[in-house]
Amino acid sequence: MILEYKGVDIFYTDNGKGNAVVLLHGFLENVTMWEPFIPILSKKNRVICIDLLGHGQTGCLGYIHSMELMADVVETVLKHLKIRRSICIGHSMGGYVALAFAEKNPDALKGLCLMNSTANADTPEKQKNRDRAIIAVKQNHKRFIRMAISNLFRPKNRTLFSEQIKLLKKEALNTPLQGIVAALEGMKIRKDREVLLHFTPFKKMLIVSKKDPVLDYNTIVSKAENTDIEVVIFPDGHMSHIENKTGFSHSIMHFVENI
Repeated sequence: MILEYKGVDIFYTDNGKGNAVVLLHGFLENVTMWEPFIPILSKKNRVICIDLLGHGQTGCLGYIHSMELMADVVETVLKHLKIRRSICIGHSMGGYVALAFAEKNPDALKGLCLMNSTANADTPEKQKNRDRAIIAVKQNHKRFIRMAISNLFRPKNRTLFSEQIKLLKKEALNTPLQGIVAALEGMKIRKDREVLLHFTPFKKMLIVSKKDPVLDYNTIVSKAENTDIEVVIFPDGHMSHIENKTGFSHSIMHFVENI
């Protein structure tokens, strides 16, 4: 389905009835990443998947897609669907967007799951890496995409999931250059929102992977210690929904059912 926001088409899907579960994809992904999980989740829930700005079938809106701007898109879709409260699950960049949404609308959430994501801002070193990535994208965005997707997986899984990686690259290659750069710029300047993990009333879960090449496992786990945050640990890389599909599916179902 298409909804217009500030002159730009926003694409989303809406399946099932019940508690609203909002699924937000990561960088270079789109709503198709959730397809294997929609049939299970939508049996008892209303499942909303949204293509974030510059990804999938959603257009670009300027040269920086801040996490706040993407969160405004999520808010617009939910208001259009008359959904007052929801459970949000965000993968990587989708988690950053979910946090921005939570900061603005804390009472609109029943639960928040950060999947291979973090509440912390980019370190200065990571910001430099974003700048390097932007240069690489502008030089050859197709080559950048092919490398970036493979690098999200645990090295030993790149052969094991070669078919899935091929499909991911095919989907990612549809992401426009402007959308890629705008997302990188937005992630680079995002705020630190760790406080939201400690002083918000909704239920929280972190899905972390020991061999995540993007995020530091030990840092994320240590910050969740002595809190009421549920932590699910997988052994592989950044793509839990593929590398640890069964465990991931069980975890999100358990999270949603217990809210």
